[in-house]
Amino acid sequence: MTTAMTYDLIIIGGGIGGSALAAVMARAGRRVLLLEKSAQFEDRVRGEWIAPWGVGETKRLGLYDLLVTAGGHHLTDHVTYDESLDPAACEAAALPLGIFAPDVPGPLCLGHPLHCQTLIEVAAENGADCLRPVDVETVTLGAAPSVTFTHGGEQRTAAAPLIVGAEGRQSGVRAAAGIPLHQDKPHHWFAGLLVENVEGWNPKRQAIGTEDTFGFLAFPQGGGRVRVYGGYALSEKRRFGGEDGARRFLEAFRMSCAPENEAIAKGTPAGPLYSYFNNDSWTDAPYAEGCVLVGDAAGWNDPINGLGLSITYRDVRIVSDILLSTPDGEAPDFRPYAEERAERMRRLRFAGQLQAALDMEFGEAARERRRLYHERKAADPTLGLHGVAIMAGPENAPAEIFTQAHRARVLGEAAP
Repeated sequence: MTTAMTYDLIIIGGGIGGSALAAVMARAGRRVLLLEKSAQFEDRVRGEWIAPWGVGETKRLGLYDLLVTAGGHHLTDHVTYDESLDPAACEAAALPLGIFAPDVPGPLCLGHPLHCQTLIEVAAENGADCLRPVDVETVTLGAAPSVTFTHGGEQRTAAAPLIVGAEGRQSGVRAAAGIPLHQDKPHHWFAGLLVENVEGWNPKRQAIGTEDTFGFLAFPQGGGRVRVYGGYALSEKRRFGGEDGARRFLEAFRMSCAPENEAIAKGTPAGPLYSYFNNDSWTDAPYAEGCVLVGDAAGWNDPINGLGLSITYRDVRIVSDILLSTPDGEAPDFRPYAEERAERMRRLRFAGQLQAALDMEFGEAARERRRLYHERKAADPTLGLHGVAIMAGPENAPAEIFTQAHRARVLGEAAP
């Protein structure tokens, strides 16, 4: 049996981008259908840290207080460790994280499954029809968009003037629209793990560091829980494989350059250990007739920057602004969104590639390059301006830093 339904907007993917957009549009009185594949959100080892500029986007969307009430945890300082630096000096020079966005004390951390569940619930409370688990069978775009799906053993078809693809990297909406996806080459492996019972780590401090053949990042979530990531060479594919992989991963955090990491190494794995390539992906235009893409469906940034949520929340804010300002009966113009996103992702791609070259390359030459970088940066802070793009937003960093000449200057290479 097929039941026909009509909406103002159909969103495929009930994760953070899809549910946030559904909540905003339903709150504005639009008839929204949200389709989510999973029956329950699971730990996917990504998407738990919102940069200060991304926190600003949650405020503009009216979702910030909701996330804090759900358990959002602010971080207030950052430490960079390295095998060439004295750890006490690194900690004494901790960077305050409240300097990057107005009225934002620092990045906001919230567990991904809880984050998604919080948003899908508020979308339903605001009046969106939220269905899960759903099996999407066909997506028809063009002048008369529709989606055919199965829910609760019943096949249904829903129509709307616009379909939003918010279902992540393997987006079926993107495929149906024939929108090409560009990807660069992976630079290193990246692994992530949620750790609990972490005693002795400053719960307001995030950190990054490199020693020997391993680079780490740590983001506390409060209550003794810390989300940690580690980078290692592409040639070491099986480094943390096997049943004891999580424990060996935590052992890698025992570093002379970061003695506080001992607290992490002694912690308890509280979720799966996943390893994946670091790389960037992007679309030239994240829309086509009858559809628009948000979040990873439209392309993603190197996870070394940790900006997936910030990117997604800006996508949602721009797309919702366009939709809410479009007169009834007219097609929305997503060209401003495409233009802004293309430049945003270009700048963040540059920042990620530079950060990876600094922190996730190993061996004697890379070690010496980092030592010289830290030495020169102490005398010339402009060498670290790519960090402003990550923390304050890519539009708030000078345009000239996103050039090969600046990269050569940062890495101590000959100018191109």
